[in-house]
Amino acid sequence: MGKSKVFFTDMHTTIRENLQGKLERLLRAAGMETIDFQNKFAAIKMHFGEPGNLAYLRPNYAKTVADFVKKQGGKPFLTDCNTLYVGGRKNALLHLDSAALNGFSYETTGCRILIADGLKGTDEALVPVPDGQYVKEAKIGRTIMDADIIISLSHFKGHELTGIGGAIKNIGMGCGSRAGKMEMHSNGKPDVNQDDCVGCGTCTLTCEPKAIRVKNKKASVDHDLCVGCGRCIGVCPTDAVQPVLDEANDILGAKMAEYTWAVLHGKPNFHISLVVDVSPFCDCHAENDIPIVPDVGMFASFDPVALDVACTDAVNKQTAVKGSLLEKHGHEHHDHFTDVSPDTNWNAAIDHSVRMGLGNREYELIKI
Repeated sequence: MGKSKVFFTDMHTTIRENLQGKLERLLRAAGMETIDFQNKFAAIKMHFGEPGNLAYLRPNYAKTVADFVKKQGGKPFLTDCNTLYVGGRKNALLHLDSAALNGFSYETTGCRILIADGLKGTDEALVPVPDGQYVKEAKIGRTIMDADIIISLSHFKGHELTGIGGAIKNIGMGCGSRAGKMEMHSNGKPDVNQDDCVGCGTCTLTCEPKAIRVKNKKASVDHDLCVGCGRCIGVCPTDAVQPVLDEANDILGAKMAEYTWAVLHGKPNFHISLVVDVSPFCDCHAENDIPIVPDVGMFASFDPVALDVACTDAVNKQTAVKGSLLEKHGHEHHDHFTDVSPDTNWNAAIDHSVRMGLGNREYELIKI
């Protein structure tokens, strides 16, 4: 396999061209318009930002991508799946409220927002993964699987579990339903925080296998009966039902790669990553620390693996921002993301993605 092409432009502007204009030129140079968009539904998978976090991508970038798709005759929509954890995006109503709070609307982006796994995170398509080492049937938000074309628009950053958050994480973890996210993070079985449980029994009404019992006004989950659907997490009024996040980070990365394969297999796809506001941790945090390196630029490729590697290499060439967590942690590992989160290994998802046939580590960087 030859080197994959990754296209890059920096964040400098001129009086004749702003950043949105540069992004459109990048998409053209990278060949996104060669995709047959005519009358096709194009899912633009992105992260709308957890309320309180200000490092997420501005909606202006989403508008540029959506407008590009519309110029090619496509039908774009912005999408993401609900979160596994408790927060501002745990169900579709909160998720849409959070997106609006962070500036995402039809008026600002030129297209609609669809939460791919439905109101409570349970509207999923079961996608076989024949060559999966850990996942045999991925649980993907149904709306994403209904789309004809997948476009990932990622804010490239650090992550406390996977090392980096780029295209593979945006697609693999981001497109998983609540049950899918549980499968990636753990054995897929939730527990109940007894201190927060009020014994209302709401969870028992949604549990089809009858795996939840309420005794002495406290609920508990029988893991032998539980099928890991996650419905109990979505309906608990006190957020007492919680996932067990106990999977080894390297296996988490491999599962994420297998979920990415499930989303992309057999569909035209294209990937964009903006290496700006490179926060040390995920946009799912309700806060963000200062960037660990200066803004680098915008990258695009048909190969999500090469794209993630190119973005990582670009970040590792940068000098740490003074006062950032990267500067405070030093450079013991000679890798910025490992220095910030020493227990992570971003190569785990990359290597497994290569084994799954998702792309190539080797790339040619083409600057425009």
